[in-house]
Formats: sequence, C-alpha cells, structure tokens
Amino acid sequence: MKHIPAVTIINGSLVTPGGLIKGAVRLENGLIAEAGPDVCARDGDETLDARGKLIAPGLVDLGVFSVDKTAFHFGGITRAALMPDQSPPLDYPSRVNFIAKSGKPDLWVHPLAAGTCGLEGQRLAEIALMKEAGARGVATGRHWISDSGVMLRLLQYASMLDLVVVSHPEDGNLTGNAAASAGEIATRLGLPSAPAEAEALALARDIALAEMSGARVHFRQVTTKRGFDLMRDAKARGVNVTCGITPAHFMLSDLATADFRTFTRLSPPLRSEADRQATRDAIGEGVVDVISSGHDPRGPEGKRLPFADAEPGMAGAQTLLALTLGLVRDGVIDMTRAFQLLAANPADLLGVNAGAISAGREADIAVIDPDAPWFVDRTKMEATSDNTPFDRQGVQGRVKALFKGGVRI
Repeated sequence: MKHIPAVTIINGSLVTPGGLIKGAVRLENGLIAEAGPDVCARDGDETLDARGKLIAPGLVDLGVFSVDKTAFHFGGITRAALMPDQSPPLDYPSRVNFIAKSGKPDLWVHPLAAGTCGLEGQRLAEIALMKEAGARGVATGRHWISDSGVMLRLLQYASMLDLVVVSHPEDGNLTGNAAASAGEIATRLGLPSAPAEAEALALARDIALAEMSGARVHFRQVTTKRGFDLMRDAKARGVNVTCGITPAHFMLSDLATADFRTFTRLSPPLRSEADRQATRDAIGEGVVDVISSGHDPRGPEGKRLPFADAEPGMAGAQTLLALTLGLVRDGVIDMTRAFQLLAANPADLLGVNAGAISAGREADIAVIDPDAPWFVDRTKMEATSDNTPFDRQGVQGRVKALFKGGVRI
C-alpha cells in the first residue's frame, strides 16, 4: 500500500460544525487526525499555508446525472452520488459495483440504485444485492413512481436495509411533456406548461407513505411554496423526510426563460418569482437540507432545439460552491450552514464518513478563497457540456487547493 505523507494545512479559517475557528488541520493516513487552533505541523509533515482562507470539507454532491471529474474538482466536489438514470440504468449489482469504483482515487462516486427495474416504476429491483455492491441509496430517477403500491413496497424494502430513498416529487400524470410552469410567462411564450401543484401532489403522497413505512425519504428538489409548506408540516410531525434544491431554483425564476434560451430548460421547470422567494426563505429557515448541483450536462444535439423540444438539464458542478456562497453574502445563511447544506447533510444521508472538519472523518478538504471573483464562461467550462444558465454572470468563491483522502488533487 502506497504511503501517504501527513499534511498540515495552517493559518486558515476552519469551517467546523461549531462555527469558524482560526487554526489548522492535520491529515494523516487518509483521515483528519486533528483540527483546531492549537494544531501544529509535526516533523516530516508536508505543510500548506492557507493564508487566512477557508479550510472546509470537500463538497458532497447528492444526485448528479453525469460524472465530470475536472468540473467537480474545480467546484470543490470530492464525492458525488450518481443518479441511476444511466445507459444502461443502475438496476443491476454489477453495474452499481462498476460505478462505485469508477472515480477512484481522486473522486468518490456513490451510486444510487434504481428503485425499480429499468426505472419503469413497476417491479422492484434487487436493492439488497445492489447495496452489497456499493449502492448508498435508492432513487426513482428523473421520474416519480405513480403507483402508490409500488412506492410503498419500495419504501418498506429500503427501510429494512436502512437506505435513503431519493424521490423526484413531480406527478408525471400532470406534467406530461410540459416545458414550463403554468402561469403568465408560459402563456405569453406559448410554451406547453403544467401546474406547479404537480410537485405538491407528489410530495403529499410520498410524505404520507414515508410516515406509514418509517423510511428515510429525500426529495431531491423541492421548488414551490406549497411544497415547502408540506415539508415544514411533515418535519414538525417527525416524519423522516429531507429535501434539496439546486442554485438554479433559488437564483432564477421563469422570467429567465423569456428569450427561449434552452439552457434554462430544466426539470423541474423554473418557477414563479414568488416561488423563488419562498425557496430562499425555506433555505434560511432550515427547511432545505441539501444544496446540490443537479449536474446534468447536455450536448448541442439536446439543447439546440426549440425550447419545448430541448432536453432539460444544466451543467452545475462548477458553479455550485460560488452560487451557494452568494447566499452567505446575501445574509440568507451563514458559512457554517452553507457547508452543512453542501457537505455534512448529504454525507449523513449517504452514510459516508465525510462532510465535516472533525477528527476521524475522511480527509476530504478544500481550501477556498470565498471572495475570489470570476466570470462564468460557458466557452471555458470544465464540464463535458457547457449548458449553464449562468453564462457571463459574475460570481465569487474559488477553490485554491483540494485534498481527497489526504492526497492533494
């Protein structure tokens, strides 16, 4: 086994579960050996001076559709949970096992197993065997399971295996092939639309089934005021549910679709400005548990089409950190909360020993300059495709150094 030299990162502002602390972190044998104000480098350690920048946990991106190592590393992502919507789908143990090993050594890819065979929402897949093969959760994929009996059996099965179920809360019987949320903008643009209530209807049923089964359910994206109201009520009752969001839905409303630019064709579609404001309120109140990139790069063959025909999705890995830090600058959340949403909470949902600066955790570390300015430029994207809705937008926050398992990337 290759020897990993110990590393001490000094003179930084540690992002810990208890808040920001001036100090250092020492990495040894792939783990965080110690962290705090009194930590010093030992003889033989490699030393990195953080020069007052943030020393934060590597990001854990929950629910990506494609693995782009360079884009992930640019954005400070050291672990990514891959959705089962692959070709072929992740509905078989050997496929899950292959994906679980695919990112090593400089990126952990955590497969989410398909809940049903072929992601068709009908027959349960061999979830226990896929857990043994490395699955860290179960997912319904891009679509909602409309059969309540199938969904209940899936939740009961996952609960026995102590696996989180990642659900796409949107009633497909209502949304059909809609490209936009019903409302003034969709009407003016003449786009096929569906009521935003499709989200609330799906959430209400899945919350009820989660309460019946006792399963852990994570709703990958909740994007509407009614959806967040349902999440508040469920959490208040003690239902074991969590929810996530991507920067697109707290940064953009359906006004961004007014020029028919297909980079804003997303799933779920962009919502009204009132829903966008409700999203920011929910993040500030703690209703939202995870911020993820929703990384779903699409090539020109999928985007250079009429808006209604274009494939939904965005390349989000590179901009995830910077756009979330914008919430800190806006006073919506503080820095500690930002990294709970980006790292600690998704790590806990997946059951991995990462996501926080504390002794014994895996040494996935990012040194970040939160104030470093840069422009999002789709012509210079590290991702396999350039479909970002934030092209030419100025942002702040750059990763200056990244460690995976104590080894600098």
